Amino acid sequence: MIASSRVNYQTDPSQYKHWKLRFDGRVATLAADFDENAGLRPGYKLKLNSYDLGVDIELHDALNRIRFEHPEVGSVMVTSAKERVFCSGANIFMLGVSSHAWKVNFCKFTNETRNGMEDSSSDGSLKFIAAINGACAGGGYELALACDEIILVDDRSSAVSLPEVPLLGVLPGTGGLTRITDKRHVRHDLADIFCTTAEGVRGQKAKDWRLVDAIAKPAVFAEAVRGRALELAAASTRPRDAKGIALTPLQCAIEPDALRYRYVSVEIDRARRTARFTVRGPDAPQPMDASGIEAAGAAWWPLQMGRELDDAILSMRTNELDIGTWLLRTEGDAAAVLAVDAALLAGRQHWLVRETLGLLRRTFSRFDVSSRSLFALIEPGSCFAGSLLELALACDRSYQLALPDDASRAPKIVVNGTNFGLYPMVTGQSRLERRFYGEAAALETVRASCGRELDADAAFALGLITSNPDDIDWDDEVRIAIEERVAMSPDALTGMEANLRFNGPETMLTRVFGRLTAWQNWIFQRPNAVGDKGALKVYGKGERAAFDFNRV
Repeated sequence: MIASSRVNYQTDPSQYKHWKLRFDGRVATLAADFDENAGLRPGYKLKLNSYDLGVDIELHDALNRIRFEHPEVGSVMVTSAKERVFCSGANIFMLGVSSHAWKVNFCKFTNETRNGMEDSSSDGSLKFIAAINGACAGGGYELALACDEIILVDDRSSAVSLPEVPLLGVLPGTGGLTRITDKRHVRHDLADIFCTTAEGVRGQKAKDWRLVDAIAKPAVFAEAVRGRALELAAASTRPRDAKGIALTPLQCAIEPDALRYRYVSVEIDRARRTARFTVRGPDAPQPMDASGIEAAGAAWWPLQMGRELDDAILSMRTNELDIGTWLLRTEGDAAAVLAVDAALLAGRQHWLVRETLGLLRRTFSRFDVSSRSLFALIEPGSCFAGSLLELALACDRSYQLALPDDASRAPKIVVNGTNFGLYPMVTGQSRLERRFYGEAAALETVRASCGRELDADAAFALGLITSNPDDIDWDDEVRIAIEERVAMSPDALTGMEANLRFNGPETMLTRVFGRLTAWQNWIFQRPNAVGDKGALKVYGKGERAAFDFNRV
């Protein structure tokens, strides 16, 4: 089993070992050239452009470099720099030596990265085209499926495949099953054949089955891909002549029991198995117009705070598996947060504002799909207002201190326009819609309170918080709630939380995170996959998997 060591999610192009990033006017190229000797952890080689978590950490960074540093780019071509192989998917030997938790977290992060590509496409900013110039299997095809279009070289050997079921006894782990049906509308009987045929489908049949959008002979493949990439770029709303901003490195002090950034800190109480996340509001006046926002660059509060929070979530999910309850707090001036929200709402058509909103949207969504219990603690000095109120709305429970004898010190929350759809969940709903099941009367009552400072009693009356204990009961009520939570089965809590958090309409993404992840989570623990003679364990050893043929 892979030895434990802290995973760092921060990188930059000068440190890339696996991706080549090129820019040519309106088109960026992400070329997969994975270094087989540069796996994130020892015990396997990344042969045939197979990938591990380190490869996707670089991909996540590269996508953000394109979004923020190169606003002139309208489309991204994802291809391979290796001969006759696009990507063979997740490295099987890495999966074979990894813990169950590592496999599941790996699949979750790769899902989020691919979902982020679709998120950028859906808001009109970036379009993606997969140029499959060789064998494309498993997670490699799933990366292609996250793109807007797929072009396959028609060289009589290159094929697309999802061979996980016949070869490994597991499922495609990053949304493949869902995307071929929900997104590409592959007929279900053809999808059944495709997902049980290890050698895959090539050429005209791949196009006829809707597995790819187009095929091209090797002699014209590059020209066809480039032409289509330019057409997709022309449909992008990103500006041709804007100057990007540099995503400067995040400064984080890593301590044995804490992570400390400028606007975000995480303090771990190992004895109680809790982590206290504190998000701080702006500590200086923030720009309100486009020129000021561009000048502030990566130091603009919502962007820097969002990047820090994203990094903290990823670090805690991967490196602190037994810290199962996260307590969310905020600190600062609510008026300052609301002023930034006004700039976000007014400038949302500006490319940098739009990309910042996208980053915040994806970061808040990481909370939704994290297998951790989330409690918001709304205390004196909090600034759960507007965009930061989303943190409380994402939580399983929220506790707001009531101070009936000290109105000036009593913590308040503030609802504003950002809470009505600016940061939708993977269901497509706002967190307020999720909270109130889309019921118009309740939502209109909350909307009528926009801009008002709501103390605990007012917030409780509107249904915006879970509990409003006063200062006599606060310590005991919160302590008991936390102690009860951390004593429960983490497996049962993970399943319960996921079911309760996503009570709205099903979408492609809820199916990826809910249905697929739940099944994969189960299959990854079954002897047919990971037993001594399971398909994952014997892969590449010349042995035949020994299956228990009882259907469960």
